[in-house]
Amino acid sequence: MRTDEWETPDALFGALHAEFGFTIDVCASPANAKLPRYWTQADDALLQDWAGERCWMNPPYGRPIAKWIRKAHQESERGALVVCLVPASTDTAWWHDYCVRGVVRFLRGRLCFRSGERSGRAPFPSAVVIFGAGAASC
Repeated sequence: MRTDEWETPDALFGALHAEFGFTIDVCASPANAKLPRYWTQADDALLQDWAGERCWMNPPYGRPIAKWIRKAHQESERGALVVCLVPASTDTAWWHDYCVRGVVRFLRGRLCFRSGERSGRAPFPSAVVIFGAGAASC
């Protein structure tokens, strides 16, 4: 079964949560949520107000990612801090339109993701992109 819901590796999330103190996971399911407060596909975070939140975002990869990165950047301009785990797709329009406006941390090696009972190494490099208040001091 093909899915775009891959759980963030615990060690990576733990380190970032310790640094940023997230208040909500904006792209989650009950099975992969990293925080007690989270929005699911049914909640449609793209329609929610993120202002004032400290957001963790591991968006669906593939074509929808452009909408998520645009939303993260827009919400950061309204006062949200948004930390995004994304493929380091430096050749894409969404990367050049939005990610370059944030603080980018390229991750060494390939992350190992889980989805339900399945797991595996990402076939691409990953990056953490930080938008919003406090991002410049990272």
